[in-house]
Amino acid sequence: MQNTHVDSHAKQLPVSYGAGPKWLSSSRGKLYDFWRRFRKNRTAVIGLLLIAFNVSVAILAPVLAPYDPYEQNWRARMEGPSAEHWFGTDQHGRDQLSRIIWGSRISLAIGMISVSIGLFGGGLLGLVAGFFGGFVDNTIMRIMDIMMAFPGVLMAMALVAALGPGLYNVMIAVGVWSIPLFSRLVRGTVLGLKENEFVAAARAIGCSSVRIIFFHVLPNTIAPILVFSSLRMATALLSAAALSFLGLGAQPPQPDWGAMLSQGRQHIHTSPHLMWFPGAAIMLLVLAFNMLGDGLRDALDPRLRNS
Repeated sequence: MQNTHVDSHAKQLPVSYGAGPKWLSSSRGKLYDFWRRFRKNRTAVIGLLLIAFNVSVAILAPVLAPYDPYEQNWRARMEGPSAEHWFGTDQHGRDQLSRIIWGSRISLAIGMISVSIGLFGGGLLGLVAGFFGGFVDNTIMRIMDIMMAFPGVLMAMALVAALGPGLYNVMIAVGVWSIPLFSRLVRGTVLGLKENEFVAAARAIGCSSVRIIFFHVLPNTIAPILVFSSLRMATALLSAAALSFLGLGAQPPQPDWGAMLSQGRQHIHTSPHLMWFPGAAIMLLVLAFNMLGDGLRDALDPRLRNS
């Protein structure tokens, strides 16, 4: 009788007892599947490592920089690379390596903040336009078309000229330039999603439009947003460097890579190292985000999931 009682209770236990919720195991499986496809792309992994290296350098800048990036030494001005100054010194005797290390903070901050402005502003407009359609869609998209009618760099220059030169105004200008691009991307994705059965089922059980947008539609737009955001980071870095090169971005003595290029161009024949190292830093970081974006696109493409 005792064994029968134990067996009856054992039969009531779920088969997956101790395995955790099904949604958790499903999420882990999707993440593992994504990482398995992503790590096969060597260029994407190299891009991720380069970005991780730049982020680590930016975080550890006070520890890694051998000199104060603002400290001037007129006795050592315009020196080439040496054991004391690995990347040489500029026209004010400041250590180039230290300024490039600290400049990584500025460059990453510009990219992240400007892309975040475009993502949240354009993403929200794209969600609303694609989901509701009709007059709302036409109004939002015509405004986005007007914004896209201007060349991006020209519009950013106009915004900086109106707001005034400075680091924060460059972030705002590049972010506003990104809004119509994100809105069109998200709108196109939402137009393909809102007719699916899961949206109709959510409406049938009485879910509000806001809940459907943020809990059912938005999660399915994450993949294209991630890919475009990584690629947009590269464009934002280049645009910010171009504005700083023109004197509209970070102002001296801030150690911004674009501003360092602008200051070094005056001495390109006598001290080319003043342009080589900031230019190489911009090139490597932009290349890293492009390689990461390509890898994310391939790993998140549903057509490649069985490969």
